[in-house]
Amino acid sequence: MRSLVFGQSLGLTLVSDAVSFPNSRRNGLKSKFLNRKRLTTRAALVQARPREDGATPSPPSSSRPTPAPIVQYKRAELADDLQAEARALSRAVDASIYSPELIARKHGSQPLKALRRSVEILTALGGFALKLGIDQRQGKLEVNMKKRAGELRRIFTRLGPTFVKLGQGLSTRPDLCPPDYLEELAELQDALPTFPDAEAFACIERELDLSLESIYSTISPDPIAAASLGQVYKAQLRYSGQVVAVKVQRPGIEEAIGLDFYLIRGVGKLINKYVDFITTDVLTLIDEFACRVYQELNYVQEAQNARRFKKLYADKADVLVPDIFWDYTSRKVLTMEWVEGTKLNEQVAIESQGLKVLDLVNTGIQCSLRQLLEYGFFHADPHPGNLLATPDGKLAFLDFGMMSETPEEARFAIIGHVVHLVNRDYEAMARDYYALKFLAPDVDVTPIVPALRDFFDDALNYTVSELNFKTLVDGLGAVFYQYPFDVPAYYALILRSLTVLEGLALYADPDFKVLAASYPYFAKRLLTDQNPYLRDALIELLFKDGKFRWNRLENLLQQGSKDRDFSSKDALQPVLKLLLDPNGEELRLLVVKEAVRVSEAFALGSVVDTYNSMPEFMRSLVFNGNGNGPLTMNPTELESTLELRDQVSRIWSLLQSSESFDPAILQPIVQVLQQPEARRLGGRVAGGVGQRLAARFLQQLLRATTPSPSPVP
Repeated sequence: MRSLVFGQSLGLTLVSDAVSFPNSRRNGLKSKFLNRKRLTTRAALVQARPREDGATPSPPSSSRPTPAPIVQYKRAELADDLQAEARALSRAVDASIYSPELIARKHGSQPLKALRRSVEILTALGGFALKLGIDQRQGKLEVNMKKRAGELRRIFTRLGPTFVKLGQGLSTRPDLCPPDYLEELAELQDALPTFPDAEAFACIERELDLSLESIYSTISPDPIAAASLGQVYKAQLRYSGQVVAVKVQRPGIEEAIGLDFYLIRGVGKLINKYVDFITTDVLTLIDEFACRVYQELNYVQEAQNARRFKKLYADKADVLVPDIFWDYTSRKVLTMEWVEGTKLNEQVAIESQGLKVLDLVNTGIQCSLRQLLEYGFFHADPHPGNLLATPDGKLAFLDFGMMSETPEEARFAIIGHVVHLVNRDYEAMARDYYALKFLAPDVDVTPIVPALRDFFDDALNYTVSELNFKTLVDGLGAVFYQYPFDVPAYYALILRSLTVLEGLALYADPDFKVLAASYPYFAKRLLTDQNPYLRDALIELLFKDGKFRWNRLENLLQQGSKDRDFSSKDALQPVLKLLLDPNGEELRLLVVKEAVRVSEAFALGSVVDTYNSMPEFMRSLVFNGNGNGPLTMNPTELESTLELRDQVSRIWSLLQSSESFDPAILQPIVQVLQQPEARRLGGRVAGGVGQRLAARFLQQLLRATTPSPSPVP
């Protein structure tokens, strides 16, 4: 099994697992750094000699306190940890922040440099644009789309880091790119050569203001992995013996990226001004993306992202997030706990360790849903290189440079959107796009509704467990591309995140569906979350045309109980509070009607059960000579009534089967029923049941005493 390491972001290319310099590489790295006299004794490049007394080496002598890795958040360690973080922040105080004005001022004063890069870019992209123009004139735009998408991916790779990341960003934008381009650009991998190790080691010393031998006992002489923004080394800390991953930023990367974004913004201005068929504000999109890339250049920011992610999501035993070593982290150097693991798409290697890919993918899906819909802070790039299966079966998340946040309003709107989808309420779905900020308030959604209906009526012929998420995303992407949608970055990244996880699962199980794996989480949130928006969504799901849909509740309980955090106690309390809310009169009317139906169903069901248990000769005698049955109900109505009783019984059994079920949870119900409003509600239910049963009994008597018509002679 090949060991992988944190930092394998955006398609990191594995370079070497060696721990010694090959001769050819050493010859190619001749430099002032390598020619230092102390090279042969640098403990950072070779295994340190053990001390003769056998004692453990002391931490590096320095004015700063002994570094303390975050093993777990204990009170005793928190103060030291915060101080170490503060020192790391001080080392990153001069980290660049993206500013269109600053890069325009800087690169606008270097016209020759900008001109050379412009020619390089225009030559590559101009030739591509010419091919598209020829395809359009010849009517072959659709036919050659897949081919052209592949060409664009290769062009972006040749143009370097900025365009690799730009292409990866476009791969999450269904409102900007047709499906063929989305699919091709999603395969973009960083394929840049490594930079000299001498420069990397010099950067570490310069950034941390320490010599390598004072930091490390050993460090790999070659990078273990490389990407567009930096490369990663495996090392062992001298003071503790901890094995770590050390990510070092590529020299000159900030300058190169700044120049590219300066030029790309110029193109964006032209597109906004002259290209009518692109409705999205391209300049805003470019600035938003550039901000994310610049954040990735600040490794202290990435370390803070990792710490926040760990605090929010590593509370689950099957999720691992590596610790940060703040005293060895700066804006260009990041030191994290080394994680041994296997990429999630290497099924054979994973299963050879006795692990199951599907279990790991399910862990990833549940964690992703919590990221997206509970706390809103989520990993924006969960490709296979950033998700590792550890030998003990945990799912390790790596590389926290590209993160995103789901606004609180949008989290609830997304769940409501799923409810509208299940209900096939396409008008409500279209209106959801206002809350999700997909559409400006002045956009008329009327033309969008038929497009949603055409796609989803066909897609929803499948059950949730059969619905393929990628098919759903592709269909939505087609709608987004046709109409004036401006898809927020967070939503595009959500779609990509879940699509990637489903794709990984398909390696192990061609029938896997991410929606089926996600549905228990949505069910649990709807049943237990007390947010008013979600409570309204639950009512909308359960009630239709004044009737309660018990089959929906049963399905929600069945699915919600599959979520490991589901609690029947939590599922009951919010409903009670909502029912007795002063503003809940409309709901109470619906509940009264349904309570009457359910009570009647149980009463009549008992009569039917009693009748069926009687000997044949007694049935006619007891029921006034009516040997056909105890009730004057047609078979369809009787079957529906008995099914209602059985369904309610099954729902009660589902609640009882929950591990958290305890009869004591009914105590709040008793307390609630003692409230005046609850007594009035109970009286209305009892009165309704009494009236219904009395009417049926009277109808039964009338039928029994009505003489049969005489036969016509």
